[in-house]
Amino acid sequence: MKKWTYKQLVEIGKEIENATIENVSLNMENYGCLTLDITLKGNGWGCVFGGYCLGKGYLGANDDCFKGYDKGLEAIMRIMDVVGVSDLNKMVGKNVRVASEGWGSKVTAIGNILEDKWFDYELFFEKIEKSDC
Repeated sequence: MKKWTYKQLVEIGKEIENATIENVSLNMENYGCLTLDITLKGNGWGCVFGGYCLGKGYLGANDDCFKGYDKGLEAIMRIMDVVGVSDLNKMVGKNVRVASEGWGSKVTAIGNILEDKWFDYELFFEKIEKSDC
């Protein structure tokens, strides 16, 4: 898996800002997709990082409708590693860095506040899709 560095992100035109994790939600309310949504607050802005389908299921579904994706679980674990927590609930209040294309654009990667560790959903799942073909 390709791993970003701060230098690489800046070289491709990303803006790097500090943010605080305000909330973390692991839910299947988005049309039966299990998603990890991380609410971020920066200096005068806020957004949600997530929205990727990490598994499928919904309340009241029969057993055949639940599908867990090993890569979805790996994504959650990698994000926890980047943030520096071993318990998902302990992400709230943590400071992180985020990469985006500037005001009004989506956060494309989340990074550790001190170490040069990053997680990028698109890059992660793009690599997975290519390796599964």
